[in-house]
Amino acid sequence: MALIKLKKGFDLNLKGQIKQENVADEVTATSYAIIPDDFTGLTPRMEKKPGEHVAAGEPLYHDKNDEKVKVTSPVSGIVKDVVRGERRKIMAVVVTPDGSNDNKRFDTKATPKELLLESGLWAMIRQRPYDIVPSSEVRPRDIFITAFDSAPLAPQLKLVMGDNEKHVAKAVEVLSTMTSGKVYLGCPKDYTIDNTGAEVNTFVGPHPAGNAGVQVANVKPVNKGEVVWTLDVVTAARIGKLFNTGTVDYSTTVALTGSGFIEPTYVKATMGCSLESLLNGRLVSDDKDKRIIAGNVLTGVKESIDGYLHAPYRHITVINEINKKDEFMGWASLSPKKYSIYRVFTSWLMGRHKEVDLDAKLNGGERAIVMSGEYDRMLPMDIYSEFLIKAIIAFDIDKMEQLGIYEVAPEDFALAEFADTSKLELQRIVREGLDKMRAEMC
Repeated sequence: MALIKLKKGFDLNLKGQIKQENVADEVTATSYAIIPDDFTGLTPRMEKKPGEHVAAGEPLYHDKNDEKVKVTSPVSGIVKDVVRGERRKIMAVVVTPDGSNDNKRFDTKATPKELLLESGLWAMIRQRPYDIVPSSEVRPRDIFITAFDSAPLAPQLKLVMGDNEKHVAKAVEVLSTMTSGKVYLGCPKDYTIDNTGAEVNTFVGPHPAGNAGVQVANVKPVNKGEVVWTLDVVTAARIGKLFNTGTVDYSTTVALTGSGFIEPTYVKATMGCSLESLLNGRLVSDDKDKRIIAGNVLTGVKESIDGYLHAPYRHITVINEINKKDEFMGWASLSPKKYSIYRVFTSWLMGRHKEVDLDAKLNGGERAIVMSGEYDRMLPMDIYSEFLIKAIIAFDIDKMEQLGIYEVAPEDFALAEFADTSKLELQRIVREGLDKMRAEMC
């Protein structure tokens, strides 16, 4: 076991943490949905039509460019709707459960590759470079599993897994046959999964220490022409359970966090459930507008009460939209309630890591990049992140390659985006750069 200490990064201590680690009763919903945008790199082509029955684990659609890669239904029921947006882009596939509990059974004697592709669990793995669902034809150099999430208010993956931790060793055994290298497991200092067969690395440091990309960069970085896979330990446990039982388990434990909840807590649910079923009766009743985020505050997706639980299917954050639209003196205020990770307000005298109640206000507008090294202080990777962002904006392919474009994903820049004095949408810039790069190189 190797100990890797990371100094760069920052732990944002937000109000709305879960105090009690007990799990509330299971939540059932009247509708579930798969959001194709959660599976980056796939272009959906439907296999089921509205009105048709689908079993849990049965394909809803496959990738237009790689028909072997499929996305399956989390529940058994009737395909209620295929929601389309501009240019008929599929925005969501909605399934209404029928209570039949019809689970598709898989042949565990099939090859690991065939079983992962057919079950839909292949689509929950990510590939570096490009941070996309892997191609069915590419064999990875190594596979990296992260056993913790260091994002603000993130759930403990050990608790999310529950009894399924026993299936991780089987997942490692299966994944080991699919790579020419090693399977690595990244753990925090206070939690290790023993006897999995993986090479274990312990990471100590602030967020984004839990990001798979950061762990890859500090263990064995991705070079041009190489491919690695990344996934979290919850997905690994789901893979192991598939090979042990022959069925896919789409149940999960969801963390409901943030200052918008009366009592932040964990609840049992099923992947893709409606947010209304999760939030009903749990939100603070006041005159403030609430922002519902599927995920954490740094990388999550803004949703409405009519939305659904997005990938990775285990976290909902609710914060205030804007507390004070017209604030006296604005950024020049001397109020001790003003917060910054830098020493620009008097609040730093009370400690940088005190619990804070932040809203969704941007507090500024977009401006030119300030070359101050602030991105680098938030990203524990051996790259020049500010120069990489400028190269992506200019779409200078040679410089993008030299500066580490193959190692990064949008989530790696989420903390830098929060700290950015230039207010640039760094995650969007990186995502667009990766998509352009893939279109150019593939």
